[in-house]
Amino acid sequence: MSNAVVVGAGLAGLSAALHLRGAGVEVTVIEQQPTAGGRCPDVTSDGYRLDLGPTVLTETDQLAAVFAAVGESMDDHVQLRDLDPAYVAHFPDGSALPMHTDPRVMHDAVAHFAGERDAAGYDRFVRHVQRLYDVEFPHFIDRNLDGVHSLLRPALLRLATLRGLGRMDRLIASFFQDERLRQAFSFQALYVGVPPHRARGMFAVISAMDLVHGVTYPVGGMYAIVQALVDVATAHGIELHLDQQVHTVRSTSTGYQVATDVDSYPADAVVLTCEPDCAASLLADPAPIGTAGEPSPSCVLLAAGVPGGLPGDGHHHLHFGADLRGALDDLTDGRPMRDPSFLVSVPSRTDPSMAPPGGDVLYALFPAPALHGAGAALDWPSLRGAYRDHMLRRLTAAGYPVDDLVGEHLLTPQDWQERGMPWGTPFSIAHTFGQSGPFRQPNLLAPRLALAGSGTTPGVGVPMVLISGRLAAERVLADG
Repeated sequence: MSNAVVVGAGLAGLSAALHLRGAGVEVTVIEQQPTAGGRCPDVTSDGYRLDLGPTVLTETDQLAAVFAAVGESMDDHVQLRDLDPAYVAHFPDGSALPMHTDPRVMHDAVAHFAGERDAAGYDRFVRHVQRLYDVEFPHFIDRNLDGVHSLLRPALLRLATLRGLGRMDRLIASFFQDERLRQAFSFQALYVGVPPHRARGMFAVISAMDLVHGVTYPVGGMYAIVQALVDVATAHGIELHLDQQVHTVRSTSTGYQVATDVDSYPADAVVLTCEPDCAASLLADPAPIGTAGEPSPSCVLLAAGVPGGLPGDGHHHLHFGADLRGALDDLTDGRPMRDPSFLVSVPSRTDPSMAPPGGDVLYALFPAPALHGAGAALDWPSLRGAYRDHMLRRLTAAGYPVDDLVGEHLLTPQDWQERGMPWGTPFSIAHTFGQSGPFRQPNLLAPRLALAGSGTTPGVGVPMVLISGRLAAERVLADG
């Protein structure tokens, strides 16, 4: 195999391209947008640099591996700052808990917050989720899976012994008595599109990724990662063609022909990084693509500059409503959360260059129903103004004065859908048991034709899509 085409210049596509290039393959990347980045776009508005995609960065070893694929060091291209605390959790009774990644510091924080009994539970929890990680990551996340038989290995028994196949909320409850702590250590299930009472215990591994291994933020914002990967890719001879829409991927006697609205590219191998239904629309034979499943919930995202700045400190803040279970039921029932739990990030506190002097950047993410099932009936163009007012009231009550916003971007499920995301959600297919691991859309579609991105294995999140790019590269290289 001498050359490959990667469709999509998001994080998954850039990862696949660099891993292929590191194996000696000539690589062409085709991106329909005028800039690279995919769901991690480059947005500067009125002097404020805004993240309109992922904002929580964990497992940076996976990012370092992408640079290392072509002999580069991540530290030469990206400056990362550790966040301490990783989050601050706020509860409706007015209490707050800083979520530190140093277990000794966090033990003391939990003891002060809820007593020594729960602090001892936290110690047991840390050991447990690290054991989960040690089993799950190498055996079920960081490798290509070939059907259900891929699970039939000793690691599955160890996973079951660690209660990874039971309910996540019950697993968390076995370590913590305080309901606030149960919420603080189980909300991570929402990252993969499943509420804690429906998620499997295996997803407690996300707590190991952020609350044990740590959360970082890149200087220059999340797009700084994209720019660094693009710079390294072009320096190593990867061709990047922007603003070209791929229409078809057709098999030929020697490989594949990728046709765009501008040109046509022959390739020995192809990696597609779009959602599975989009990939199916490009193929003459979409048979390898499964039918659409259950989507993750969506969100409404408000990102803006605050010229007068915001009081307080801390980068990521989780604000829990009085009834988290009821709010999650709202999403399932297809209505916006009446008593929302939401995430607020202020990245300019970590990187002041994100905002002009005296200002701050506000990133507020409110979960919302996907345009699926009962949620498909929501008329977001009509709801948009009222829901924005609802968000501003909640933000003001939570201590964020938002009377004066500039450069504002408000993205609803309708906006996500218009940006090409099925069901109007940027979080792809939910990680239910039947849509995870070998049950998720396989990444091998045909000889030398692979899929990467959040819609395939291993799933949603920055480290996962970076891994997906490498796994897709390994698939096509194995056929080489």
